[in-house]
Amino acid sequence: MTTGHTIAVLGTGHMGFPMARRLCEAGYTVHAWNRSPHKAAPLKAFGAVLHAQAADAVRAADVVISLLENGAVVGAVLFGDGSTGKACTPVAQAMKAGSLFIDMASIQPREARDHAARLGELGIAHLDAPVSGGPAGAEEGKLAIMAGGKAGDFERALPLLRHFGHATHVGPHGSGQLAKLANQMIVGITIGAVAEALLFTARGGADMARVREAITGGFADSRILQLHGQRMVERDFAPRARMDIQLKDLRNALATAQEIGFEAPITALFEQLYADAAEHGLTDLDQSGLFVELASRNGMS
Repeated sequence: MTTGHTIAVLGTGHMGFPMARRLCEAGYTVHAWNRSPHKAAPLKAFGAVLHAQAADAVRAADVVISLLENGAVVGAVLFGDGSTGKACTPVAQAMKAGSLFIDMASIQPREARDHAARLGELGIAHLDAPVSGGPAGAEEGKLAIMAGGKAGDFERALPLLRHFGHATHVGPHGSGQLAKLANQMIVGITIGAVAEALLFTARGGADMARVREAITGGFADSRILQLHGQRMVERDFAPRARMDIQLKDLRNALATAQEIGFEAPITALFEQLYADAAEHGLTDLDQSGLFVELASRNGMS
């Protein structure tokens, strides 16, 4: 990268940890911070420098990567928005002028645009670059990365992003988050379609596993049919991406749709289905656990 080789990673959970580790293994100097320090501790064995305060992690960084929980947390860490009562220096105050902040968390597009504008006033560049692919994609460096921001900043970040997967510049600030919401709309809706279709065949007397096998390779095939469909067949709903996260993403999509004057009736329908599943105590299941909600509605639990 033209900006140097010192990277700060904020947030080392299921996604952040393997991504930070990959940067260490690629030879970058990595400074890491996590709100729960024990989650960052194993990175020390890979050469990362650990910090108790986010501001300390970013002071020497040319690029700061955020993998935090949501927009409110990103705002709090960056600017001290919604103070938690701790006397911590906001990250934006500690970052070097000319550095680049890459927000890989999934937040609302309007939040990304706001963060970009506020950082720009401080001479700090910004990309919103959420990802799809889950922890397995992070481990393998096979994430899909959707980046919004200035084209020059994307080109500057591209050598770094390639360690995580395939990155595409999709438009100005906020566009990366729009693309991620589109991704989650398609995922959530398709999970529901697969679950309903498989249950439909089972009610009619077909073998659900064989039906899934039969339509694999046809026009109805998809990664959702292959991965989530198999979980449905096996009744394996251990959480990889939880139901409540999918519900949050659909609600963010609907909120954004309202902001931009777009009608999204299919997303609204599935938001209600996931909300019903949550109300029925299914929030800790994998998002493919929508199958359980639909099965219950049909007396097929």
